[in-house]
Order: sequence, then C-alpha cells, then structure tokens
Amino acid sequence: MKQKDFLRIGVFYDGTFFTKAQRYFWGHEYGWLSFPEFHRLLEVYIRTKEQGHSSYKVVYSAWFQGLYKESDASEKQLRDDRKKHLDQLHAGMEIKNVPMSESKKEKGIDVYMAVETLQIGLDDKIDIAVLITGDGDFVPLVRALMKNGIRVVIAHFKYKESDGNDSFVNPRLINSANYSVNINELENDKDFKADFKTIFRHAEDKKKTIKTSDK
Repeated sequence: MKQKDFLRIGVFYDGTFFTKAQRYFWGHEYGWLSFPEFHRLLEVYIRTKEQGHSSYKVVYSAWFQGLYKESDASEKQLRDDRKKHLDQLHAGMEIKNVPMSESKKEKGIDVYMAVETLQIGLDDKIDIAVLITGDGDFVPLVRALMKNGIRVVIAHFKYKESDGNDSFVNPRLINSANYSVNINELENDKDFKADFKTIFRHAEDKKKTIKTSDK
C-alpha cells in the first residue's frame, strides 16, 4: 500500500477536564501528567488507528480554560498555573484563557473552544482533531468537524473521583466521534503500557524542568 503524507493531528484541551485528571494522577503517585509526552502517546495511539501515512505528528494544540483574577486566586492556584504554563510552552501549545465570571464560573469557554477548533479545521491545518473532554456540549462540534472532512477522536480519562464517584464522560459524545480512547485503559494494554508510563514526570524531573526554564 502506498503511503500518504504525514497525518496532521490537532489536540484541543478542555482545561478543567484535563486538570482534574492531572490532579488524580499526581495524587495517586503516578507523577505529573505532562503535555509533550502526552502528545507523543496520542501520536503512537493514532498510528494504530490511521494506518498508511508516512508519519504522525501533533502540529497544533490549544488549551481552553477560565482563569481567576489574581485577587481571587489562591497562592497555590497561581503557583500551579505557573508550572502548567511552563509545561505548555515546552509543548508548543496555544493558551486560550478567558476571565472567570464574577460568580467564579467559566462562562462561554465551551463556545470559545468550539469556534476556535472548528476554525482550525476549516482552515485545513489538521487532518484529525483530538478533543480532550467528556462534555456532551461538544457533540455539535464533533459533527461539524466530521461534516467538513476532519476525523475526530475523543480522548478521556476513567477514574474514581475523591468523592467516590466515577469521572464522567458523556456517552453521546463518545458515540458521535470516529472513535475514542480511555487513557487510563492504556496502562494495562500490552501494546501501549510502556508508552503510558512515559507520560508522567516525577517530582525530581519536574523540579529540574522548572529550574532549567527559569534560567
């Protein structure tokens, strides 16, 4: 079979959704779920699903999340945001924050993510869109992308929340996409478990990265 040009992957983060997963993995001593390594895992996984290309590369990624004003954020939140921002810079991500509302809720972030993601697809910058979310409000976005020839993957996480409930992913969202991947399941998948281990940066590695970035 003749190989095609490389497959261009776009990764779009529902920031609140991903942050919860980062906190889960950190709290359960996996390590810090790091963006550059996570992108490489997605490339490896998509290679098994989209065969026939010469290479597979995340060429665009963007982060969407509400951002607290400095006066409303705790010292820990400001410190965590700084660390996350450094990691995002290393991954070449575009950070698209919007101010939190006066009620300290994210307002309009879903619409912002949907509009920006669809625009990237319509501009012919990607061949496949990976949505990191579990929110059923993104079903129309999935359908719009697919209608315009962009294949869609839903990457999500399955774990127990601190209150004992399972993390939630809308079944309609899963069913609307071309396919989905539960990142947690890759831990015990013989084809991906080695790659799964690489997406976590341990405390010593994280400190080294931050120290190097501050020079």
